[in-house]
Amino acid sequence: MTDLSPICALGQTTPQSRRIGAVTLTENSELGLASLALRRGSAAPQIGVTLPGPGGWAEGSGIAAFWTGPDQWMVEYPGRATQNVAAELIAAAPGTSVTEQTDGFVAFEISAPEPQLLALVSKLVNVDPARFAPGSATRTGFHHMSVFVIRRAPDRMALIGMRSAAGTIWHGLVETAELLEVMA
Repeated sequence: MTDLSPICALGQTTPQSRRIGAVTLTENSELGLASLALRRGSAAPQIGVTLPGPGGWAEGSGIAAFWTGPDQWMVEYPGRATQNVAAELIAAAPGTSVTEQTDGFVAFEISAPEPQLLALVSKLVNVDPARFAPGSATRTGFHHMSVFVIRRAPDRMALIGMRSAAGTIWHGLVETAELLEVMA
C-alpha cells in the first residue's frame, strides 16, 4: 500500500515563511475555505459572521468571509484545513449552494508595518492602497493570474490564489519584497 504524506502547497511538509526586512511572508496551510452562494430568493444565512457587501471582508465567531460576487462569498475557517468545513457550512446555511475550496487555493499571509505593507501592495496588485482599508477584499490580477487580496488589519493582509500557482505567487511575493528592501 502507498504511504501518502500530506504536503503544503509549496511542496514542503511544513509551511514556508520568510522575513525580508520589515515584511514577513507566510504560507497559511491551515486555512479551510468553502464558497457560499445564495439560491434565488433566499436570504443571507446566519453563519457566525455578517456576510459583507461588495469589496468587503468580515470576521466573526471563529470564521471570516469575503464577498466574491452578487450573493456569493468565500468563507474562511482559520486553522481548520483538515476538517470538512463545507459540511459545517451546509449545516449552518441550509438552502444555499456550498462548495469545498480548501484544496483548490493557497493562502499567503503578509505582515509588515503599515507603510511597508502599503508600499508592497502598490507594487503587487492593481489596488489603490490608500482606499484599501482593513476589512477590504477584492479579486485582482497578480502577474498573469487572478488572486483575492484581503486587508485583515492595518499591518496584515492575505493573498489567496490557485493552489496550482503557489510557486509562482510565492516567487512574486518574495521578489517584490526583496526589491522594496533594496530600495529602502
